[in-house]
Amino acid sequence: MLFHVRMDVAIPRDLDPDVRATTVAKEKARALEIQRSGKWPHIWRVVGQYSNISIFDVGSADELHELLWSLPLFEFMTVTIAPLTTHPSDLAVQ
Repeated sequence: MLFHVRMDVAIPRDLDPDVRATTVAKEKARALEIQRSGKWPHIWRVVGQYSNISIFDVGSADELHELLWSLPLFEFMTVTIAPLTTHPSDLAVQ
């Protein structure tokens, strides 16, 4: 199943700088791990924002839920999700 996921991150300004640095490093490592697994095939930065637009390719909504909750920055995110399906006008299905 494909999902369009937007993640907007808002780390509190008063978070201890060492905690922030450690959490951001863990986030990058976890994100790379998920990408290497093939379950997070696309990620784009939203210009001028601490946000991304991603495509996840997972077996179920429950699996996506678990992956997102495993992200160290998840507690600081607002996440918007839209399930995707093939469009009949897509050249790939013609």
